[in-house]
Amino acid sequence: MTLFEWYLARASGIVAFVLLTIAVVLGLTLSGRAALPGWPRFALEDVHRFAGLLTGTFVSLHVLTLFVDLYLPFSLTQLVAPGTSSYRPLSTALGIVAAELLLALAITNRYRKALSYRFWRRAHYLNFAVWGLALVHGIFAGTDRGAPWADFLYGCSAAAVAGFALWRARAGVRPPAAPPSTARAG
Repeated sequence: MTLFEWYLARASGIVAFVLLTIAVVLGLTLSGRAALPGWPRFALEDVHRFAGLLTGTFVSLHVLTLFVDLYLPFSLTQLVAPGTSSYRPLSTALGIVAAELLLALAITNRYRKALSYRFWRRAHYLNFAVWGLALVHGIFAGTDRGAPWADFLYGCSAAAVAGFALWRARAGVRPPAAPPSTARAG
């Protein structure tokens, strides 16, 4: 692998993870019906969708770069069949599963109008699995593992997703409305 390919493989994987984190956080924000001042809901939805598309683009670039790598060559089978790679097999397999689930989710998004909302919504929860698998893949398969900046990036991403997921879980549980007062003012 030339130095260029190595940097491209690293950078595209890291950028894909950051974009995936942004897409997940925006998805949690949208599902919690949060309002951001100055941002109409449709704009947030568009940014969420675009972050998802960019994630897929950078995952594809990451995989393509690994495929053309001459230093540590990956065969097509090793790039699509989990567990077949000799390079950090478990963490590489998790990345492959994450990418394949992401592709399946992209397909469900493409055919969203043809699917029931209930099915689409339940399938969309797989994004948490994609994100979690990508996190573990990045930490244990990445060549930057253990680097302080990478640990910081993964830690901040995990804190952001966990924080927004907790906020979303709490936002989904609404306290019961107080019963109308029967006492008369007077």
